[in-house]
Amino acid sequence: MRKSVYSLVLMDDVVAAIDRLAYEQNTSRSNLINQILAERVSYVTPEMRMRDIFDQLEGILSDSCYQIQNQASDSMFSVRSSLQYKYRPTVKYQIELFREPKDIAGRLKVTFRTSSQNFASAVEQFFSYWMQIENAYLLNVHPDGVPSELDGGKFIRGFLELTGDHKLSEEDIANAIGEYIKVLDACLKYYFENITDAEKWKMQMESAYRAYLQSGVYIA
Repeated sequence: MRKSVYSLVLMDDVVAAIDRLAYEQNTSRSNLINQILAERVSYVTPEMRMRDIFDQLEGILSDSCYQIQNQASDSMFSVRSSLQYKYRPTVKYQIELFREPKDIAGRLKVTFRTSSQNFASAVEQFFSYWMQIENAYLLNVHPDGVPSELDGGKFIRGFLELTGDHKLSEEDIANAIGEYIKVLDACLKYYFENITDAEKWKMQMESAYRAYLQSGVYIA
């Protein structure tokens, strides 16, 4: 959506109050004024849509195994979970939605808080197989491969914005992202609990992923 520069004459006290509120909400003065005016004229901005998605996502992931994190910006949402492994490493799931989507509408970044090389190797093994599963089951949606990558123990997964007859509501998007994080987190936990039995964790991962796809709306 196009933005332009406009000149407004405002009271200093009003601007000071706007700045305080913008600071509390981790946003800019211009963006906050834009949101206030949009709400006044009943216009839904991309930021309002993202906030709605993240509010619903927080409800979906509000059970005890996830810790909701303070957000760095209006376009990001992140939660943490812990794994049953040496030193109890934590995994962070961070969703970023794009205000003006191009090839993808947003992406998920999965990162881990540990410096163990053995753990990093185990993570690489897990996501290499996870990516194989996704590429196999989503071949009709992504004939050139799912937009994902594994970089230094960090997994990044882009997802499409469905439009036209397939356009998703904010609730559908939140459900799709939330359920994806849930199945990924469950598979990660199962993997580390059964890491020495490759046949067992591979079978469980594929079964869980199939069930996720068959449940309805899923991340594309």
